[in-house]
Amino acid sequence: MIFHILTLFPQMIEDAISHSILGRAHKAGLIKVNCVNIRDYAINKHGQVDDAPYGGGAGMVMMAGPIYDAYISLASDGKLIYLSPQGQLFNQKKAKELSNENELILLCGHYEGVDERIIEEIVTEEISVGDYVLTGGEPAALIIIDAVTRLLPGVLGKDESSGDESFTREGLLEYPHYTRPPVFMGREVPDILLSGHHAKINEWRDKQSIIRTKAKRSDLI
Repeated sequence: MIFHILTLFPQMIEDAISHSILGRAHKAGLIKVNCVNIRDYAINKHGQVDDAPYGGGAGMVMMAGPIYDAYISLASDGKLIYLSPQGQLFNQKKAKELSNENELILLCGHYEGVDERIIEEIVTEEISVGDYVLTGGEPAALIIIDAVTRLLPGVLGKDESSGDESFTREGLLEYPHYTRPPVFMGREVPDILLSGHHAKINEWRDKQSIIRTKAKRSDLI
């Protein structure tokens, strides 16, 4: 899988992918992360990539020209995803869908966003990682890279989870987990988990998933 990142701050991406599972996947060649600095395609020697919005208003808008030229330099036919609060909400289902792609292009916006003509001309889809405001698209891009990479064959070792560990197969939140010691600060591990009766343990876990989802994420029910 190749991730192309169109960004004004490539080091934010490059630093993050050098650690943990992403770092191992990158080193093993299971993913490739290609950061393209939009500022390399600035319109003048001052590195200008933004300008005031037509019609007035606060803030600056990223110009279409530098973004388009950075995109063309990739010579890629991968989906171009603009990280935007106006996009479809990112979830595990979307991560699975994207993991089937060979290449993804992630456009990181800044300031008040990008010139609308870029969205009309080259963006395949817009994705939001949540209903809140970030200073730029780089953290959102890293979320997508992380979630998608975990689903790629060969990325996770035999002692690591499959990437769906936060959800059960029914789309509910996963049951609670416990490990040693059996008692911590007076709180005991549920007896059923120590029983060795796997059928009853699975039944307990299914029930806990429903209880937990209703309490924490009733929107998933």
